[in-house]
Amino acid sequence: MLPPLKPIPIKERLSIVFVEKGEIDVVDGAFVVVDQQGFRVRAVLTHIPVGGVACIMLEPGTRVSHRAAALAARVGTLLVWVGEAGVRLYSSGQPGGARADRLLYQAKLALDENLRLKVVRKMYALRFGEEPPARRSVEQLRGIEGARVRRTYQLLAQKFGVQWKGRDYNPEDWDVSDLPNRCLSSATAALYGVTEAAVLAAGYAPAVGFIHTGKPLSFVYDVADVYKFDTVVPVAFKIAASNPPNPERAVRLACRDIFRQSRLLERIIPDIEDILAAAELPRPPEPEGIVGPAIPNPDNLGDAGHRS
Repeated sequence: MLPPLKPIPIKERLSIVFVEKGEIDVVDGAFVVVDQQGFRVRAVLTHIPVGGVACIMLEPGTRVSHRAAALAARVGTLLVWVGEAGVRLYSSGQPGGARADRLLYQAKLALDENLRLKVVRKMYALRFGEEPPARRSVEQLRGIEGARVRRTYQLLAQKFGVQWKGRDYNPEDWDVSDLPNRCLSSATAALYGVTEAAVLAAGYAPAVGFIHTGKPLSFVYDVADVYKFDTVVPVAFKIAASNPPNPERAVRLACRDIFRQSRLLERIIPDIEDILAAAELPRPPEPEGIVGPAIPNPDNLGDAGHRS
């Protein structure tokens, strides 16, 4: 009898793996990619250490078996279905489950305008390394942030010698975008995938945002923006300046490296806790007399949002 699976904490995992044109399945208890038209009995299979990866990006031509999806959920690895070269996000499968106490805490902060403003101000301070202007609303801070972001794009384009016409892309036809925008789309997709995996692992809801609202990944965008200009955006401009034959692949590899060098996965979950703590609202304690589960989950090494 094999011991129960114990998810590896997000901070100790690899960031992302891209898979295209293959069938993902489980063979002998291992997560594998079968890449020869569905033949499962072969001398060589591509093994993926699924429990040690935060996010697997599935490109067109990829199929996932039921057993593989179930295994990914048990070990807390996010499966994300993306477009070719990772330049668009279609869907994702939640690894583990969110925690009710953290969801209620997050929702309370988002619904109270005063508490929400404190959280937004903390995000602004982390992102730009300075305190935001006093007596500004969330909408005013969003406008200030947008202006600074546009200026940062221009400065990075000048630094790397890239012709920049602004952030412009058509989600229905990515190929019509210019090279810098395609590189940026591929880079931010990788960052969003890793960030969503961390948000879910921490037990929070990706849709309940503070700066971004009304989107399935609003909170993911909020958190990812804290790191975007320190990680993937300079990488995207650098790749665009070199104009490699396969820029999207070059961006993905560079993002993987910068995630490792910046120790991004070690930072996201503690930063989320610090951001929400800026509201100065303690989490509500469990009510007295609460009835626990009939069969309690065993302790594991995973993060708060992982299923045991």
